[in-house]
Amino acid sequence: MRKYKIGMVAAEFNYEVTSLMMERARAEADFLGVEISRTVMVPGAFEIPMAVKKLLEQEDIDAVITVGAVITGETKHDEVVIAQSSRKIMDLGLEYGKPVGFGITGPGMTELQAMDRIEKGRDVVDTVVKMLQRLDF
Repeated sequence: MRKYKIGMVAAEFNYEVTSLMMERARAEADFLGVEISRTVMVPGAFEIPMAVKKLLEQEDIDAVITVGAVITGETKHDEVVIAQSSRKIMDLGLEYGKPVGFGITGPGMTELQAMDRIEKGRDVVDTVVKMLQRLDF
């Protein structure tokens, strides 16, 4: 198996959560023998799609993972952010023909619930590696 190169886009918002998710992602990439060759930090989950697009345009990037935590506030802002970001992220994977892993947790969760879901950082690496292996024909 060739060594896949993965880009990672992570949100700075709720960094106490996303930093742990990023650690889990890097550890899993090492375990699976793939390389997270580029990491782009963006302000929040809403900004993730633009960075995903830039990474997908790179010939040396085989797949992209996203990392973020959208925590509920006093309004339904979390629902809007996750709905719009997730749709565009999925569309970009289809447009570029490369796997894009959705590692953004939420909406409707508290900070404590977000901390309980930091393993999503590991899971999203597993997902894109499986897709790379299954589509590599």
